Order: sequence, then C-alpha cells, then structure tokens
Amino acid sequence: MNKVILMGNLTRDPEIRYSQGENSLAIARFSIAVNRRFSRQGDTDTDFFNCTAFGRQAEFVEKYFHKGSRMLLSGRVQNDNYTNNNGEKVYSVQIIAEEVEFAERKSAADANANQGGNFGGGAPQPNAAANDDFMNIPDGIEDGLPFN
Repeated sequence: MNKVILMGNLTRDPEIRYSQGENSLAIARFSIAVNRRFSRQGDTDTDFFNCTAFGRQAEFVEKYFHKGSRMLLSGRVQNDNYTNNNGEKVYSVQIIAEEVEFAERKSAADANANQGGNFGGGAPQPNAAANDDFMNIPDGIEDGLPFN
C-alpha cells in the first residue's frame, strides 16, 4: 500500500499548466511545509514536500489555495529517478495528490481576509456568526469542488 496524508502550508502559489493534445489535462505543482511533531536538538522541525495534482484536483488547488494556505492532502509517494546529461543518477520523490481539503483555521482565515487576502481568488470566506473555529463552506460551492 502506498498512501500518505500530510497537513501543512503552501510554500508558494501553485503553478498550473495544461498538457498538450486533444484532451488537455490540468497539472498543478506546489510545495507544502509540514511541521514535525518531534525533532532532535539541532535538527530542522519542518519537512518540505513537492506535490503534483492532476485534472479537477489541480484546478481546485489553483483556484482556492495560495502561498501560506493550510491544506490537508492525501495521496501517494512517487519516485522520479532519472539520469541527467552528465550520466549521474538523480533521485527525487514527489507526492501525487489524490484528495485535497481546506485545513485553514477560522482565526487564520479571518486574519487573511483582514489583510486583503482572497484565498486564491474566490475561496469560501468564513462565517463570522459561527461559534466553532473552522471555516464554513458557502452554499452552492459543491458544483466547483472535485470530490462530489
């Protein structure tokens, strides 16, 4: 079984491109910073993962997430090993995102909205009347979400 679940913050805005051909496919590349629960003294306490999403997931990430957004991601680990022009073997790993969800706390979303943030051009805004600490997803957004 190859399954990974990560929660972290985007380190930069997602980059999206489309494959060539008759049935072009959206491809989003992004990186998330994930805090470790425990770290040894002197070690870094954050890991950075390169991620890729395809199709509707890619469009969802590009539309609703930006640098600093908190994301819950599940997917798989994929090796991208190759030999470069100098004949050297290059080893790399990336995360293929299969499911992506909002993980932004309501207080962080409020702060972002007050600073002029727009969650990538149209993400749901928090409902100030709610007493919990999480964002409310507005009615009617289900049509644009990739996991219906």
